[in-house]
Amino acid sequence: MPIVTLKDISLAFGTDQILDGVDLSLETGERIAVTGRNGAGKSTLLGLISGQIQEDSGIVWRADNLKLVQLPQDLPDRSEQSVYEAVSGVFSDIGQTLSDYHQLTRDMTGSEADNQRLSELQALLDHAHGWNLNHLIEATLDRLGLDPEATLQSLSGGWLKRVAIARSLVQSPDVWILDEPTNHLDLAGIQWLESLLLDFPGTVLFVSHDRQLMQSVATAIIEIDRGKVTRFNCDYHTYLDRREKAREVEAEHNRQFDSKLASEEAWIRQGIKARRTRNEGRVRALKAMREEHGKRISQRALKLQLDGGAGSGQIVKEVTQLSKSLGGKSIVTNLDLIIQRGDRIGLLGPNGCGKTTFLKLLLDEIEPDSGSVKTGSRLQIAYFDQAREQLDPNLAVNDYIADGREFISINGKEIHVVTYLRNFLFDADQSRAPIRTLSGGEQNRLLLARLFSQPTNLLVLDEPTNDLDVETLELLEDLLMNYRGTVLLVSHDRAFLDNVVSSILVFEGDGIVREYAGGYSDWLNRQSATVDTTTKNTSRGGSSSHDLRKKEKAAEQKRLRDIEKVTREIDALEQTLKDMNQQMAESGFFEKSPEYQNEQYARSAALEEQLVLLMTRWEDLEAGSVDPADEAKTSASLSRF
Repeated sequence: MPIVTLKDISLAFGTDQILDGVDLSLETGERIAVTGRNGAGKSTLLGLISGQIQEDSGIVWRADNLKLVQLPQDLPDRSEQSVYEAVSGVFSDIGQTLSDYHQLTRDMTGSEADNQRLSELQALLDHAHGWNLNHLIEATLDRLGLDPEATLQSLSGGWLKRVAIARSLVQSPDVWILDEPTNHLDLAGIQWLESLLLDFPGTVLFVSHDRQLMQSVATAIIEIDRGKVTRFNCDYHTYLDRREKAREVEAEHNRQFDSKLASEEAWIRQGIKARRTRNEGRVRALKAMREEHGKRISQRALKLQLDGGAGSGQIVKEVTQLSKSLGGKSIVTNLDLIIQRGDRIGLLGPNGCGKTTFLKLLLDEIEPDSGSVKTGSRLQIAYFDQAREQLDPNLAVNDYIADGREFISINGKEIHVVTYLRNFLFDADQSRAPIRTLSGGEQNRLLLARLFSQPTNLLVLDEPTNDLDVETLELLEDLLMNYRGTVLLVSHDRAFLDNVVSSILVFEGDGIVREYAGGYSDWLNRQSATVDTTTKNTSRGGSSSHDLRKKEKAAEQKRLRDIEKVTREIDALEQTLKDMNQQMAESGFFEKSPEYQNEQYARSAALEEQLVLLMTRWEDLEAGSVDPADEAKTSASLSRF
């Protein structure tokens, strides 16, 4: 049964039509994800549903006594206010009474004045049924793991986000509206939020660019595109399939449309005699077609391109017995690590564990306490800063990209700065505007545009996915997968890690940093398997957990060495085959004797067979599923070559 209905809703900001003739309904118990490009109108739609934004035309109907509560993107201000005071403050006067009572019971001296004030507050709470609210606040803080006495000043961004969530939850919403709820949360926080949303008894409406969160939580998807809103009653992965099919249909429609438009444009350009007798209805139809075509081409695709620079040496960074502590906290202890050309390494760990500090150690921006970081040859480094400290808010967008020049060089080709920025969805007006006028997502896109304009063979990306829409994320993934250099990446986006990295450095606490092959899901599956194995061995009275960890560590180290070895063999073999194929394609090859040609063909076929065996072994090693018997057979087969 619908609890919110939108009928023929339209809304424009100036000349920008954000929503156009939208029909939509929400029902009890649904969990709906809203997706679309940055600027498509996702936050606007949430505001319309919650009542914070007024529509230009149309009707918004909400069920009687329906409580809609929106979680804002912004964090609570850091102050000396306690967590309890911040959360109880949403209840206005009774909230202040609760806060006064809570503080007095904490700070009572036993004086007569304190006792008198306590009696007054208790009477006020009795009269206003405040004890139920007090129980609700305390239960919510306990569920969210928040210390009621902690000051907001002392909390990290992730914990401030939990305070904001607590402030919205204690209001007991029927419809809980969340705008980018994963911002400021680390992986553990995002997983916690998932369970919170899945357990919420009412209706959830949320905007997120976290694809794994949408897949895990959403029962329906709302897509906003060019002012139109489309609802898909399915999970996120099914939505992607349906969206792709819809785009294929749209592409075919566009081809037919463009053909007809070209025909009509030719007609309108006929001679004077034809124009005297032209069909005015046909002219009006052509005008409408031009307008429709203009809307379509304004939604151009983001075009990411990257100046690959010159190749680096094989060894990019060699870390030996590296140790670093900050404020008495160990970030990394006695780490040995080799980063090779072409590695794509993700850094994984909770907020505050030291991932950014570790990147600065690798980049020689800070000194280690002990150990060394050896830098390879011919490195060209580009660094993406999550804090956006590289951005001068008063600088014009085009000056930030081109340092006052009109043209920049990408892969040896000169391109006008406005054209380059257009590829990143900045129009001519935005190109000349100050950076401070851009949204968070647009500022991140600008950082990427600057980053990709520089010749580089080592990309260091610290939270590049914040505020990016899903389509930009997917394009960025493709770019990084095809990048010939080395990538170091910090991200809490699980799908992004799975799709981009070849290994993960996990910050496990107390300075322990370990490398695992594969992406986030590979690491998670390996952790689950380790827990299961340990539990089984312990229940059978087997080896101690310490011995098991030692054996697992030794096995993992051997597996990583084997992966490194087989990867080098694959690279060398692929290069040999490439050289052979080039030689056999040259005209001079066919002037050789038939015996020589057949010998080369046979050798090429044998090398192809060897490559298949090596690729199979690499896949098994990556999956951690190498059977000793199969390994022996593979080794025997490879020995034939």
